[in-house]
Amino acid sequence: MKFAQVRRAGKARAVVESGGCWYELNRPLHKFVGSSDLGSVSPAEMGARPVDVRIDEFIAPLNKVQRVLCVGLNFTDHAAEVGAELPTYPTIFTKFGNALIGPGEAIELPAESTKIDWEVELCAVVGRRGRHIAEDQVDDYLLGYTVLNDVSVRDWQGRTSEWFQGKNWDRMTPFGPVIVSPDELDIAGGLAMTCTVDGEVRQQGTTANMVFTPAQVVSYISTFMTLEPGDLIALGTPAGVGLSLRPRKWLGPGQTVVTSIEGIGTLTNRCEQV
Repeated sequence: MKFAQVRRAGKARAVVESGGCWYELNRPLHKFVGSSDLGSVSPAEMGARPVDVRIDEFIAPLNKVQRVLCVGLNFTDHAAEVGAELPTYPTIFTKFGNALIGPGEAIELPAESTKIDWEVELCAVVGRRGRHIAEDQVDDYLLGYTVLNDVSVRDWQGRTSEWFQGKNWDRMTPFGPVIVSPDELDIAGGLAMTCTVDGEVRQQGTTANMVFTPAQVVSYISTFMTLEPGDLIALGTPAGVGLSLRPRKWLGPGQTVVTSIEGIGTLTNRCEQV
C-alpha cells in the first residue's frame, strides 16, 4: 500500500493507494498513524472514497512530525568518499519538525551560509509504538518508507564535532511524496537512489550499499528509546555529496533539486534565498 496526503479545499487529506486505486480519507494522515486500522484493513472498510490524484497534488505525507532520527555514514561508498572508516555502531543524529517541507515546496537557503549540500536518503516511517524491537519484527512497527533530502549546512555542521547545528535549519529538509509499505520494497536487493541539481546527476547509488540495514537501525534505536508513531528515521546517503566533489559544489538560489528512490517516488524542490 501507499500512503500520502493531498490538499483539498484548503485542508490536508490522507489518501491511500490499494490495488492501483487511490482512496481519500476524511482526516490528515497523522490522525490515522498508530491506528490498528491503517494498513491492516482495506480503504473501503475505513470509509474511504475513490478519488483521482495527480502527482502535483501531493503535500508532505505527515503533519506534526516532532522527531527525525538520522544515520550518518551508513553507505560504504559515502564513507569512502569522505575518508571515514565504516562505523562499528550506527551514528545517530537528530532533526526536528521545523526542518521539514513537502514535495514542491521551496528549500529556504539561509543568508548565513554558502555551503549547502544535498543528500538523498531512504527514510523509515514508524507506524506503531515500540521499544526493544527485534530485527525480524521491525516491519511490523513501520508504516513504510519515503524519500528524504537531508539538506545540510556544511560550514555550520563543521563548526563543532556535533552535527546538530548544520542539520536543523528551518524549512530545508524535503520528504515525501508518498510512504510505501515495507512489503512492496526490496531494500536489500537494491533500490536505485538518485539526486540531480538542475538536471545534472550528483548522486547515483543503491540501498544495497547500506552499512546497517533498516531493521538493524530501527532495532538499535529502540534499544535506548521508545519509538512513537510518526517518527522518521533517515537511513543515510550514498556517494556524490557536494562536500566530496572536486571542485566542491553547493546549492544556490534558483536551482532545482530532484531526489528519487526506485519504488517510492520523486521529490522536486526549488531553492530560494531567505
